[in-house]
Amino acid sequence: MTTAPALRGPGAAAPAAVPGPARRRSPFAVLALCWLVVLFDGMDVNVYGAVMPRMLADPGLGLTPATAGTVGSWTTFGMLIGALAAGNLTDWTGRRPVITGCTLLFSAGSALCAAAPGIEAFGLGRFVAGLGLGGVMPTCLSMVMEFAPGARAALTAGALMTSYHVGGMLATVLGLTLAPDSGWRLVFWAGALPALVAVPLLLRLLPESPAVLLAKGRTAEAETLARAYGLRPPHAATAPATGARARWHTALALLRGPGRRSTPLLWAASFCGLLLVYGVSTWLPQLMRAAGYGPTSSVSFLLVINAGGIVGMLVAGRVATRFGAARVSAVWFLLTAAGALLLAVRLPLPVTYVIVAVTGVWLFSAQVMVYATVPALYPAPQRAAGLGWATGIGRLGAVVGPALGGAVVAHGAQQWAFATFAAAGLLGALTIHLAGRTPCPSDTSTSSIPR
Repeated sequence: MTTAPALRGPGAAAPAAVPGPARRRSPFAVLALCWLVVLFDGMDVNVYGAVMPRMLADPGLGLTPATAGTVGSWTTFGMLIGALAAGNLTDWTGRRPVITGCTLLFSAGSALCAAAPGIEAFGLGRFVAGLGLGGVMPTCLSMVMEFAPGARAALTAGALMTSYHVGGMLATVLGLTLAPDSGWRLVFWAGALPALVAVPLLLRLLPESPAVLLAKGRTAEAETLARAYGLRPPHAATAPATGARARWHTALALLRGPGRRSTPLLWAASFCGLLLVYGVSTWLPQLMRAAGYGPTSSVSFLLVINAGGIVGMLVAGRVATRFGAARVSAVWFLLTAAGALLLAVRLPLPVTYVIVAVTGVWLFSAQVMVYATVPALYPAPQRAAGLGWATGIGRLGAVVGPALGGAVVAHGAQQWAFATFAAAGLLGALTIHLAGRTPCPSDTSTSSIPR
C-alpha cells in the first residue's frame, strides 16, 4: 500500500506524481489547534489590563498612568511590525512555522515581563510579545478560513475568535486569584506556558496551508493535502502573492481594482475596530476603578466583557451568514458606541455588569465581521491581500487605542475616554456600512459572505 509523501522543506523539489490516495483528515483539527493558540494570544493581550491596578501600586516598577499607556502602545506597535513581517516570513517558511514561531515569541516576551527589574525592561518584554501576537492572529485567521471555506467563513472566524475571549477571561481569573497574594509577576510567568503546551502540538499536528504550498511551487503536495482535508484543490487565483514587491503590487491593485471604492473604507473600519478592542482591553479595569468601583469589581469587568465577547462571536457568525457581515458589523459598532456612552455614567453595580456584558457582545465581533466582509468586496485573487492589509492597517488603531486611553487617564478625564470609544464605534459603523454597499461587481455571485 502506498502513502502520500511527507511535506518537505522549502527548497525541496515537488514530485512529478503523487502515488496513492491521501488519508482523510478532519479540518476541525486545524480550527482546534489555532483556537488553542489564539486562546493564549487573548490571555497575553488581556493580562496587562488585568494586573495594571496592582502594577501601578508597585513602587519598585515605576509605572504611572501616562507610562502605562505608552507601554500598552509598545505592545501594539510590536503587533503592527509582527503583522507586517508575517507575510514575508510565510513566503520563506510557510504558515505553520510562522504560527509556531510567533507562539514561542510571545511566550518569551511574557517571561521577560515577569523577570523585568524596571519599566524599561518590562516595556521591552511587551514589545517582544507584541511581535509574536501581531503575526499569529492574521496567520491563524487565514489558516482556518482556508480550511473551512464557502458559506462557513464567517461562522468559522467567529468560532476562532471565541478563544481570544476565553483567553481574556483566563487572564482576568489569573489576575484576581494569583496577583493579590503572589504578585503581578506570577501572572506573567503563566503567560510563558504556551511554549510548553501549544508548541509541541503545533509541531506534531498542524498542517501547512495548501495555498501557500501552491504559491511556493509545490503543486503536488498542495493537491494531496487539500484532498486529505476534503478541500477543493488550490489554484493560482487563490494562492497568496509572494515577495515584498509582489505584495506591494497587490496592495496597489486593491486601490485600483474592482474593490477600490471599498478598500479605504474597510481600512478605516478595521482601524476603528482595533482601537476599540485594544483600548478597552487595556484600560477598562483602570477606568472603572477611577469611576469609583472597587479593585476587585474593576478587574472583574474585564472577565464579564470577554464573556460577552464569546456570546457575540457565536451570534455574529450565524447572523452574518444570513444577513451579511457588513450589515451585522455596522449594527454591532452602533451598539458598542451606545454601550460606551452608558459606561460613562455611574450606575448601580449590577446594572453596570449587565451593560459591560452586552457591550462585550457587540464590541469584539464588530471587528471580526469587518474581516468577514472581505470575500464580498474583492475577487478571489485579491481576497488574501485584502484581508492582510485590512488587519495590518487596523493595527495602527491598536497602537492608538492604549496610548489614547493613557493620555486621557493621565489628565484625569476618564469620562472622555468612553466618549472617545463611542466616537470610534460611530465611525466604524459608518465606514463598514459604506464599504458593504459597494461589493465587488465581478464576483458577488461567488462570494462566501452575502452583503
